[in-house]
Amino acid sequence: MAWQQTILNWYSENKRTLPWRKTKDPYKIWLSEVILQQTKVAYGVKYYKDFIIKFPTIHDLAKANQQTILKLWQGLGYYNRAINLHHTAKYISNNLDGNFPTQFDELIKLKGVGDYTASAISSICFNENVPVVDGNVYRVLSRYFGMANPINRSPAFKIFKKKATELIRDVKSPGNYNQAIMEFGALQCAPKPKCSTCILSNQCFAFQNNIVNELPVKIKKKNNKTRYFNYIVPVNKENKTRIVQRNSNDIWDKLYQFPLVESNETIVNFSTSLIGDSLDDYLILNKKAIQKIDRTNIKHELSHQTLYISFWKLELNTPIINGIKISDIDNYPFPVPIKNFINNYINAGD
Repeated sequence: MAWQQTILNWYSENKRTLPWRKTKDPYKIWLSEVILQQTKVAYGVKYYKDFIIKFPTIHDLAKANQQTILKLWQGLGYYNRAINLHHTAKYISNNLDGNFPTQFDELIKLKGVGDYTASAISSICFNENVPVVDGNVYRVLSRYFGMANPINRSPAFKIFKKKATELIRDVKSPGNYNQAIMEFGALQCAPKPKCSTCILSNQCFAFQNNIVNELPVKIKKKNNKTRYFNYIVPVNKENKTRIVQRNSNDIWDKLYQFPLVESNETIVNFSTSLIGDSLDDYLILNKKAIQKIDRTNIKHELSHQTLYISFWKLELNTPIINGIKISDIDNYPFPVPIKNFINNYINAGD
């Protein structure tokens, strides 16, 4: 227990003050953990506070409409997290009377709740001795114990989970311990570690063998897929435009966008023939002009794709079928690149 107690002692002296650390309410812990997936803590705090203000209980979240949730989530990315969040809130509110399951084996059955989130809720809220395994934990365990299994390959999770389970088995405060090892990985044993001030360096395998920067092991990924998005921004004299909701297994599901033409390469001169019939469902195309909006060549990196995004203005002299007023556009949730375009060009009056 000496190693675990050392981590806990470090945590008590060095932990950050974060709003979800002041509670053991499973709703708030669950919300914080979902927000923090693929999100830096400093960035996630604001979203957590906004959600708690807007939806103070799981019943409030369950009763909300999806568009309101997606709008509040805007900027966090991985929007399926928000959709699953809403689905699970409705299930717990309607089927479990607002009460979360208290054990890992039941929590992990909830939609959008994986091993990590179920472990965090069960240990922090219900004192179950189940370990969390995230990027921070991978880093601490791989360096301290010299575990060289590639962490981005599926066999590694079982190996690290087994080791983490052994370490937490007899810990009296598993919730604190889980938070402690994650915090240690985030602040001390970080990607750029602070080995000179580390309380574990004397026993750390990586430090003693001068391989700290080689652990944890990651197999280099293949090159990301490259895609070219051309958004057509229709406008008419009535100050209306057209947006559509994405409904697919592709990125940004359930968010809104301008009519999209995806191409195989960057388009320099966008002729109306390139549009083809793709806009006929929602525009009467008596075209006056189509022109690229200056300074909108955007490179947007996702975890598995690189997007090159351009925006094209399409002037119309006829009504826009199912159009919306430009003044109402902020009521809809958009992916970050489109939201930035709206802020910089449409709301700014360009």
